[in-house]
Order: sequence, then structure tokens, then C-alpha cells
Amino acid sequence: MRRIVAPFALLLASTACTSMSGEMPLSTATPEPMVSPILTGPEALDTLTYAQPQIARVTHVALDLALDFEGQGIGGTATLDVLARDDAREIVLDSNGLRIASVTDAAGRDLPFTVGEAVAEGGKGAPLTITMGDARTIRIRYAAPEDAEALQWLSPEQTAGGEYPFLFSQGQAILNRSWIPTQDSPGIRQTWEARITAPKPLDVVMSGVRQGEPEDLGDGRRAFRFVMDKPVPPYLIAIAAGDIDFRALGPRSGVWAEPSVIERAAREVGDTEAMIAAAEDLYGEYRWGRYDMIVLPPAFPYGGMENPVMTFLTPTFIAGDRSNNGLVAHELAHSWSGNLVTNAVWGDGWLNEGVTSYFENRIVEEVYGKKRAEQEAALAFANIEETLAEVGRDAPGTALHNDGSGELIGSAIAYDKGHFFMRTVERIVGRERFDAWLRQWFDNHAFEPATSALLLADMQENLVRSPAEAERLMLREWIFEPGLPSNVARPDPAAFAAVDSAVDTYASNGTIPAGWNGWTAAERMRFLDNIPKDRSAAQLAELDRQLNLSGTGNNEIRFLWLELALANRYEPAVPQAEEFLARVGRAKFVRPLFAVLMGEGEWGQPIARRIYAQTRDSYHAVTRAGVDRVLGIAG
Repeated sequence: MRRIVAPFALLLASTACTSMSGEMPLSTATPEPMVSPILTGPEALDTLTYAQPQIARVTHVALDLALDFEGQGIGGTATLDVLARDDAREIVLDSNGLRIASVTDAAGRDLPFTVGEAVAEGGKGAPLTITMGDARTIRIRYAAPEDAEALQWLSPEQTAGGEYPFLFSQGQAILNRSWIPTQDSPGIRQTWEARITAPKPLDVVMSGVRQGEPEDLGDGRRAFRFVMDKPVPPYLIAIAAGDIDFRALGPRSGVWAEPSVIERAAREVGDTEAMIAAAEDLYGEYRWGRYDMIVLPPAFPYGGMENPVMTFLTPTFIAGDRSNNGLVAHELAHSWSGNLVTNAVWGDGWLNEGVTSYFENRIVEEVYGKKRAEQEAALAFANIEETLAEVGRDAPGTALHNDGSGELIGSAIAYDKGHFFMRTVERIVGRERFDAWLRQWFDNHAFEPATSALLLADMQENLVRSPAEAERLMLREWIFEPGLPSNVARPDPAAFAAVDSAVDTYASNGTIPAGWNGWTAAERMRFLDNIPKDRSAAQLAELDRQLNLSGTGNNEIRFLWLELALANRYEPAVPQAEEFLARVGRAKFVRPLFAVLMGEGEWGQPIARRIYAQTRDSYHAVTRAGVDRVLGIAG
């Protein structure tokens, strides 16, 4: 294997690239940066940042960074443009372990700075306070820590190709402060640009538009340049680098992946252009130019991440039949809900995820038909009901809005309850009126932060027509109260009528459905999720024999099978789970399977600890944190 090395000195070395100092733009076509407004008021106060944006705020970030794969380090300079009050003399940034070498103004004069005491828990890190005086451009020379939580460095053995290393970032919610010194708050939107150097032959992609071809530096490295000329929340600055190829899908879309994965990936996302067209027909122009995707190695902790112009995707969605493409629809929908209009604080995260989940379902309906959309909505509604049955309908965490001091109880609230809130409003006022309202919401708040209070006020002003209609809509109850309001628009019971009948038949006499091979993926998931959970080894063996559950290429179905089998201490499933957990790093799958094993006492706990000892280092920090809690490992 060829070693890919960047001397550590590169990480903190000054570069000759004047464009990163703000004196010369990367592209002469780059417009003046847009400045997004800051929301004020207690509901928009972000307690997870040290920034004081009403005094001084970052409006633009210019990165000039080198990637060191051997040392697993990244560093260089970050040049920040600042908008501040006339009397402001300090700016406060967020940092989580950043090693600051120096801070200067645009003329190179040193600026005093201090790094405060770090908060031990929650990833908030420490305040980086810079005495900037009259300066409104500041340049920071720094390196990210080796254990930066946003970054995952993969060895060649952890990739599909096995020859070159790989890097990807995951910034949501407040992880980007571990590799970028800025104000890491979703309400402080910033434009940005970057120059990234990496060893040949690796390619670099970012959540900005690439500027021309990479520059050969003549030292075994190349420089890649990117621009994001629209203000985005800083958690959406993302990077990936590795041995990756590109396939065009249409005039404005394409996909990147490792060479051995690229053809399967391109086939799986082949409906992307149709999805973009459907989304635009629903809610207006796609405003980001290109819509590209990268299918990452399986260590990626999420299904997808909606980074602008470069959605990050898990390979676990590839099933060969596009049955999991609701994931692509979801990340595309974020281009309006989440990226265009963004929650100002994480206590309003449902504004991103719930609205997007509704939008996703509408795209699925347009591209794949109403039956599939209704089935996927029914699966989402079942998540809500299962969660409320588990935690209680009055549990505070089941309100869409929270004060930011806690977390919503899983995806069933932020995603699915938010989805059904939008769906219920649509059913009451009618699809035509609802679509007109949602389109104007995106138009009137484009590139701006939002809060639950702002959305409620917008609905009351631009959607609700009478006091009687307001009473029927129950808007405030949906947003601010726990549980599920009585007016919820439940999914069509006919969506899974045949499957639910098959579940009843299997529960009563053990008859396994003969029509399984003709079922959709959603129908198969519904069946597995609803059959009796207490199964004998013989019953599990028969299910697997007739339905080939252990051999399925659909990871959503494989997960449900392993969850069922391990909960019944089915020994043949243990090596299957071991292989799955070693191959997949998606938190949605990994954490619940370890939780099932830990819940099985003397049988399952040794298995869980043995597998985790082998796999922990291969997981992203997001996945590790969740599994550490399950296994009782102190942070």
C-alpha cells in the first residue's frame, strides 16, 4: 500500500494563497455574500453556543486547510468576516479542542485571544474570545484535535476498495466546532469558501460548489477549491475525501462513491432528477444550483445528511430496487426545509425534520405513487404510536418544541409527529391552500432562521381563515403540548390491509404469507414489525427459511430480522449480527441491536461486550456515544 502522508507542519503552515485572506475571491463570479438576519427573543436564544451574535457575528468563513491522513489531522487557517456593533471590541467563537496557534487581523497584526474553560459534557466545548478592536476580518491559524468529533478517519481496510484511506465529516448538531473556529449555531448563517489540499490520488468534495479542476501542487498533493455563496447554518459545512468516482444522473445531479460501489449507487439513485422536478412543482425553485450526492463507507452514522449541493448518504440504503429511496427524497426535501429555512435553535429541530418528512412523503407520492406514499406514512405513524405507548402520552419530550434543555424522544417526535402535524393541517384546509402556504413560507423566509413561534404566527396570519378553523386545526396544541392531538389525520387503514390480515393469520396459526415475494419493502417491514415478538427457535428458523430474512439485501429488513431473533436468544442470529455490526456504522441500526443484546442479561450482555470491543473504534463518535450509553461506558 502506498503511504499517503502530509507532514504535520503543513497543518499550521502559512500558505501563499492570498484568496483565503479575503483580499481576492476564489472566483470572480462569486457574488457579494448574503447576510442572513438574526432572530431575537427568548425563543431564539441558543444555549449551545458561546456566541453573542447581537454584538459581533461571523458572516463569512474562508478555510485554507491541509489534510494529513497519516496523522489524522486537519489544519491551516480560517479567515472570518465579522459584522459587529460600532462599539464591539471582542468576538466570541465556539471551539471544541481546537489548537490555536495565532490570531491576526487582515494586515497580519496579532490579536489577543483566550480559550475559556471547556464544558465537560454535551460537546459545547469552550469559548474562543478574540479581542479584535476595530478589525472586522480576523485570521486564525489552528489545527483540529486528533479526536475531533466531527471527523472520521478511515483506514484503507475500512473502505470498500481497501487501498486508500477516507475522511468524512458530520457536523450536526454542534460538532463542527471541533474542526472549524466559528460561531457554531444554526441561527448564525454564514457564507463560506475553502481551499483544501490532499494527497494524490484522493478526491475531495464539500458542501459547496467546486471551483474548476484541482490544482496540482507538484509535491504529490492537489488543491481543491469550493464556494458556498449562500448563507448556511455552520453545521452544514461538510467535507469528504477518498478514492471516489463520479457518475452524472442528469443536467444538475450526480453521485460520488468508491469505484466498487459507484455503479450500484448510480442505479439506486437513478430517480433523482424526477425527484427534483417533483419537489420544484410542489414548493418552488431549487435554489442551490447542483444536487449531488456521495455514498460514503458504511461507518457513516446516519442514513443521510442534507449538506447543500452534496448530500451524504449511507450505503445501507442500497437495496437494488430503489425501495429505500425515501431517504433520497428526504435529504432532497431538506434543500427547502432545513437548508433554506432552518431552525434557529435545536429545541425547534422539528422545523427541519418534521416539515421535511412531510415533504419527503409528497415527493414519494409524485414519483412512486400514492400507495407507496401511504404505506411509508403508515410506518411513520406506527413509530409515533409505539413511542407514545412506551414513554407515555403526556411525556414532556413528546411536544414538538422543547426549551433546548433536553432531547425529543427519538425520531418518532421530531420526524414523524412533525410529519403528521403538517399532514393534519393539509387535510383540514385542503391540499391546494396548504401547498400555497408552505411555498410562501419557504419563499418569505429563504436563507433565514426560524422558530416554532414564527411558524405558528405565519400560519395564523397566512393560512388560518377563521376562529372556527383555528379551533379545528389545534396548532398550538400540536407544537407546544405533549402527545398526539385528537384531530390527527391518521393514515389510510387500507394501506396495509392485506399485510395486517397476514399478521393476524400468522399470529393465530403460524401460516407464513405466500405472497411475500410480491410484497413491497414497506409491506415486509410492516409484517416483521407487527408479528408476535415471542418466537421459538423453530418458529424463527421457519421464518428465515421461507422468507430468506438472513439473506436479504435490504438492510432495513435485515435489521428487523436481527432485532426479532436476538430478542428471542436465537443462536444462529449471533454470527449474523456480529457480521452486520462489524460492517455497518449507522446509529439507527447499531444502537438498538446492542440495546437488545444488553436487555438479554447473562445471554446477551457478554455477546454485546465482545462485539463492541471489536467494532467500537470503527464507529463514528455519534454512534459510539449512543452505544457507550447502552453498555454503561463512561464518557
